[in-house]
Amino acid sequence: MHSIPQLQEIINKAIAETKYTESPAELYAPISYLMELGGKRMRPVLVLLSAELFGGDIRKALDAAIGIELFHNFTLMHDDIMDKAPLRRGKPTVHAKWSKNTAILSGDVMFVEAYKMMIRVEDVILRQVLDIFSYTASAVCQGQQADMNFEKRADVSMDEYLQMIKQKTAVLLAGSMEIGALIGGADKHQSKLLYEFGENLGLAFQLQDDILDVYGDPEKFGKQVGGDILANKKTFLLITAKELAQKEDHTELARWIHGTDHEPEEKVKAITSMYDKLGIRKLAENQMEVYVRKALGALDMISVQNDTKALLNDFAKTLLLREK
Repeated sequence: MHSIPQLQEIINKAIAETKYTESPAELYAPISYLMELGGKRMRPVLVLLSAELFGGDIRKALDAAIGIELFHNFTLMHDDIMDKAPLRRGKPTVHAKWSKNTAILSGDVMFVEAYKMMIRVEDVILRQVLDIFSYTASAVCQGQQADMNFEKRADVSMDEYLQMIKQKTAVLLAGSMEIGALIGGADKHQSKLLYEFGENLGLAFQLQDDILDVYGDPEKFGKQVGGDILANKKTFLLITAKELAQKEDHTELARWIHGTDHEPEEKVKAITSMYDKLGIRKLAENQMEVYVRKALGALDMISVQNDTKALLNDFAKTLLLREK
């Protein structure tokens, strides 16, 4: 069995050794640049862990794992354009370093490169893997569009929000694990249980992200605390607060959301205080724990018992315990 750090090292080495067409350089150099910026490599790690869970050889899953990481970084490249973000992991984003048009086109070919890696799986599971990957890719784009649509709406429901984060975040974790399971030799039932594990883990992870955006330590969280509040982003916390706020609280919350002359620090402090008054953080943590329990329940139903399963169990429990 491999540890997560060992798998991260294997993946980083494979990424460093992956070569792309050299010409035109403006098209392919941004791919290498973005892929080498690092990160936790969580999704490709899950591909390899899932293959190993069922006794598979991780070397047979490595190409698919790199394909998943290429796709994930393709979405980041295009997200950065849409967000007009200047930095990614402390370095200039691709559109800032090259140009917007280059980033769009380079992202497109990055998506193609992801498919080229995916088709290297064994022929007997190729159709299944491509079906999962194609469904996952479409769902992620649908989730991103829904998130953008929400920026223009004031009436986003909790069901709509949960569907959005399922598509935007959870299905890529789930799809990564199902693909890894198939490569490892799992049958359809077992691979679907692992998909369920990944999907619920992804939902819990996103809810934890919502919580940390308000209550996290910026040094440990790695992002601006209160960014979602300043952007009036439709999160579990905001939607729940709008549902629970009554009379004066509802009016006060609306004033801070729709006002245009508030100082950023004042707005973050005021809305956080409203969350505290309504007990929103605890409600979000409770819902997060519901998804963690669902994830662990699905994992428990998988009919293998080995160190990799124990590692996934621990991963589910500790992934969400990021320092606050």
